[in-house]
Amino acid sequence: MSLSYITRPSTLKENAPLLILCHGYGSDENDLFSFASELPEELFIISLKAPYKLEPYGNAWYAINFDADQNKWSDDEQAITSRDLVANFIDEACAKYPVNKDNVTLLGFSQGTILSYAVALTYPEKVKQVIALSGYINENIIPKDLTKKDYSHLSFYCSHGNVDQVLPVEWARKAPLFLDALHIKNEYTEFPVGHGVTPQNFYELRKWLVNKI
Repeated sequence: MSLSYITRPSTLKENAPLLILCHGYGSDENDLFSFASELPEELFIISLKAPYKLEPYGNAWYAINFDADQNKWSDDEQAITSRDLVANFIDEACAKYPVNKDNVTLLGFSQGTILSYAVALTYPEKVKQVIALSGYINENIIPKDLTKKDYSHLSFYCSHGNVDQVLPVEWARKAPLFLDALHIKNEYTEFPVGHGVTPQNFYELRKWLVNKI
């Protein structure tokens, strides 16, 4: 397999809906896996570990650099590499496990969300649903011409903290407009929190996911 991961198998013996978790910058595969025990048992859950190791601990999907003026910039080349690794991993997982390749959900947090947006918008044929927590769409890591792809089956649940000090809520608010322009089904909610997921946020995304799978 192209990425390290941990799994929670489904109660279904075949055609299980697949949920792939993508953690944020500086975290690892155990972070979002805490969601697994609270999610439907028919889901086959895979939590990925990002490929770039950080010191002293944690992992990243791509480097984030700070220059002398404290401007933050992303390594988009690394992000594209990770995007393609996740897309490839979806194929590997569908071949290895008894899952339904037509019912794949990506759930990301922060940097994992940025990546999940990119995977779904670049390879829509591999994904059905995206849960985008505390992230935004980076247009540098998705195709320039989006009119050539079929997005009609996609569905997004997006949420953000309205006092997020890491990724400004203004960035997240652009996502529904972007998705609407492509006629992609989406829901967007804000919560009175910083860079994190509240219990209310989790219950809402769980209800949304249950209705989709």
